[in-house]
Amino acid sequence: MKNHLMLGAAISALLFSGHAFAAETAADAAPAAAAPAENAEVDAVIIIGQGQSRQVQTLKDDTIGLEVAGTSALKAVDKLPGVTFQSADAFGAYEWSTRISIRGFNQNQLGFTLDGVPLGDMTYGNHNGLHISRATATENLGRVELAQGAGALGTASTSNLGGTLQFFSRDPQLGMGGEIDVTGGSDSMHRVFGRFETGAIEQLGGLRGYLSVADQKADKWKGGGEQKQRQYDLKVVMPLGERGDLTGFYHRSERREQDYQDLSFDMIRRLGRNWDNTQPNWALAIAAARAYQTGTALPAPFATVDDAYYAGAGIRDDDLFGAKLNLDLTDHIKLDVTAYEHKNKGQGLWYTPYTATPGFGAAGSDAAPLSIRTTEYDIDRGGVTGGLTFDIGAHRIGVGGWHEINHFNQARRFYGETISKPSRDALDFQENPFFTQWQYRFETKTTVAHLEDEWTISDAFKVNFGFKSIKVTNAVQTVVGNPLSGEIESKDNFLPQAGFVWKATPDFEIFGGYTENMGAYVSAATSGPFASLNQDNVNYVATKLKPESSKTFEAGARYRTDRFQGVAAVYHVAFDNRILAVQQGSSIQGNAPVLSNVGSVETKGVELAGTYRITDAWSLYGAYTYNDSKYDNDVVSLDGKLQARTKGKTVVNTPKNIFKGEIAFDQAGFFGKLGVAYTDKRYYTYENVGGQVPSTTVADLTVGYRFAEDSWGKGFEIQANVTNLTDKDYISTIGSGGFVNSDTKGEAMTVLPAAPRQFYVSIKKTF
Repeated sequence: MKNHLMLGAAISALLFSGHAFAAETAADAAPAAAAPAENAEVDAVIIIGQGQSRQVQTLKDDTIGLEVAGTSALKAVDKLPGVTFQSADAFGAYEWSTRISIRGFNQNQLGFTLDGVPLGDMTYGNHNGLHISRATATENLGRVELAQGAGALGTASTSNLGGTLQFFSRDPQLGMGGEIDVTGGSDSMHRVFGRFETGAIEQLGGLRGYLSVADQKADKWKGGGEQKQRQYDLKVVMPLGERGDLTGFYHRSERREQDYQDLSFDMIRRLGRNWDNTQPNWALAIAAARAYQTGTALPAPFATVDDAYYAGAGIRDDDLFGAKLNLDLTDHIKLDVTAYEHKNKGQGLWYTPYTATPGFGAAGSDAAPLSIRTTEYDIDRGGVTGGLTFDIGAHRIGVGGWHEINHFNQARRFYGETISKPSRDALDFQENPFFTQWQYRFETKTTVAHLEDEWTISDAFKVNFGFKSIKVTNAVQTVVGNPLSGEIESKDNFLPQAGFVWKATPDFEIFGGYTENMGAYVSAATSGPFASLNQDNVNYVATKLKPESSKTFEAGARYRTDRFQGVAAVYHVAFDNRILAVQQGSSIQGNAPVLSNVGSVETKGVELAGTYRITDAWSLYGAYTYNDSKYDNDVVSLDGKLQARTKGKTVVNTPKNIFKGEIAFDQAGFFGKLGVAYTDKRYYTYENVGGQVPSTTVADLTVGYRFAEDSWGKGFEIQANVTNLTDKDYISTIGSGGFVNSDTKGEAMTVLPAAPRQFYVSIKKTF
């Protein structure tokens, strides 16, 4: 309720000020006001951060559009230096399997925003945000900006120890029109996307907007089940004369996706990479569960009851809405304010053989020897971000802040099933549980402020310096389960950032910077300090442990001519108070992970990237990353006992060498690209004992043709995509079931094979 009041008041203030300003300037306002600079055209598909004091690259929508329709923007970002992306599906959108890491930092240590609105850490079962693949349809993205370091001071994130990804949606166009895209392909995949653009409406002061709908559905590439999503996006922009604009937005996502079975190396050896959950074979799932419940022999080919479950699924409904005001108060002062609200309802479910439906085994009972176990999520968060920018002579001073209140309710419940046949749909929200194992209410209050100055000392040299302050409080209340109460605080009043850019020649510049950051504790029963479900552990974290922190140094050079742009950078990161979470048993058992502070991690590396335009039609792109991330300490218990030999070991899910290459062609309507990605070996074991995933090289292909303009004066286009072009058999996702200390027998169920070669064709029409 507090969130509703706060958002309502903020939006009312914005709308009132916008209406008043529009009324004052309507006579002078041109109906075709220019779109904001954040969506302005740039002269290359990949922009290598000219003028920035830190390592930054930007992808245009042109690049994202060459991926398969419906592909997550994270997969497009994978080509940038320092990035490792993994997913078990061809689209990179299956959230249980998606993993992105940057410079050795995993997904929950990165920052993500959409048009400045925080998306949280985008992990599965999110407690403070939502994944970009749900936040907006990919077709509506205008650009994506990656900062491999901690990102700008004004970024609305308390998890960006490592890199920051900022997504920017397209602004409505000035002319009436729209777009219709239809895609079909492997595994009965089909996607329909449509967007209607109002164009600038002169009678409404130049108001313009768009409404889009996307509907996608595909069978899993192995096993039974399907993955589907429907998305609605609305965005309207009201120009405020020549001084700025007022933007309103609404994003609605309805996602229903069935899971692939987490595998182990042992399972792959015994059962093959195409082994999956038993759906639609209900009888086999019942037989395995009955054997477990009665202590009898498992049916073939089961070696353990965890070899397969009947099914799993992730169900999510999200609503994200708000308003944004950009306004030049004077010629030298600019105001930027965004108010937002996000509501989420979700369930992650498994058919578990560990808990039988009540009544199983009783005479005449149809109760199954299994049940459905859920983890249920309800997010209600709202906040305001804003800032003022002052241009004072050679100084550009920025001051701003972010405040959010997040109410998160999480529960673990069990639902009954019938032995004769399934009585529930795995892609529906489950109702009427027979047991609630635990339920907790969390409140997270986040307050962040920043101050910075960009000082242009000369035309060739500028410096920036500033700091931010963070305060996050996490409170818990027990509804059902082990009693938990109290509050944990993450606080740091001075996190500095400084950098410089020196333009040595018109084509060559040198940059460097230093950043300190802190990762706030999170409020959830499945991650962070409260995941232990133990009051003593919560008290220990609150009084003894410090939040994770990072200190990043980076320096490099950029070179740009008419035909070539490139960057070379080196970096060193000290990652302190690293919190290690060790999974206990299989994921479906739901055991609390063991949390330990394992000291520091040292990361050092080199990043190279460049684009060369061979001719007006042909271009080459390449990126190489060397990253060396190692734990500095062994894990030792409070009483001094050695828990894990991690000192000097490579950080989990961190390849040392990454290479990305791409050749692209675009002429006379024909276009295409061939991309190749090499990823070095990775570990899912903290001690690097067992759990090594081999290196792999994967290629994707895009070809297409744009027809000449028709009588409507707009384009018609056909595009074909082949993912995993050589049909490579490889492990993509690791850590899906958590990370472990060691795995000499290859029994940790925490890897997912990548999808085989897939084919898709899209037809696109703008009007």
